[in-house]
Amino acid sequence: MSEPAFRPDPTSPSDCAENHRRMLAGELYYSWTPDLVQGRARCKSAMLKYNTEAADGETSRRRVAELLMDLLQDPTPLPPKLDDPQQDADQFDDFPYIDTPIKMDYGSNVKLGKAVYMNSSCTLLDVCPITIGARTLIGPNVHFYSASHPIDPITRNGMRGPELGKPITVGEDCWFGGSCVVLPGVTIGRGVVVGAGSVVTKDVEDFVVVAGNPARVVKRLDVEREKYEAMVKENKERGH
Repeated sequence: MSEPAFRPDPTSPSDCAENHRRMLAGELYYSWTPDLVQGRARCKSAMLKYNTEAADGETSRRRVAELLMDLLQDPTPLPPKLDDPQQDADQFDDFPYIDTPIKMDYGSNVKLGKAVYMNSSCTLLDVCPITIGARTLIGPNVHFYSASHPIDPITRNGMRGPELGKPITVGEDCWFGGSCVVLPGVTIGRGVVVGAGSVVTKDVEDFVVVAGNPARVVKRLDVEREKYEAMVKENKERGH
């Protein structure tokens, strides 16, 4: 593999925009353009605030949500503030929550569904989108790697060469045991359980338990799937 023909001029806004597009599209790109350097610096600052303030037991649920929305660059407005602290906190029951510390590259490429919970010391290398479905529970020290490098060492060229990535998508109602790793380009279906310490290298179908390195299906959750889909149908009929 030879080095790609496109090499952005860091002083050219159009080159930087094309380089950013290539990053998100999973094509070869360069990580040192000013906009990407600035994006990572912004994320580091937002992570420092989140990891410091959210770790303080006195920080309000509203403030933690504000810090997380800033880290993720999520423009969704928060609900109006209520005078009663407990009632105000109750408004955030369906907001995602991350225990500290958390590590991300950009933050802006991470999309969390309702009531996602992520335990401490997780890492999300989000050069490409990382999307995690509602009500998914993630144990401590779980790593999502959407980032990758060329396998050809000449193209890779240490820190001077291009990089690439592939998006990661996780369905609703999954559960990851501690210290799992999810590799670039993986899609995980609904209701999946990933055993502790697993390395997920390929797509995972709905409602199975996977474990190992590489992760393989060790159990099918057919009964659980039937009950789940009946509940979803009933909720839909009720307009929920």
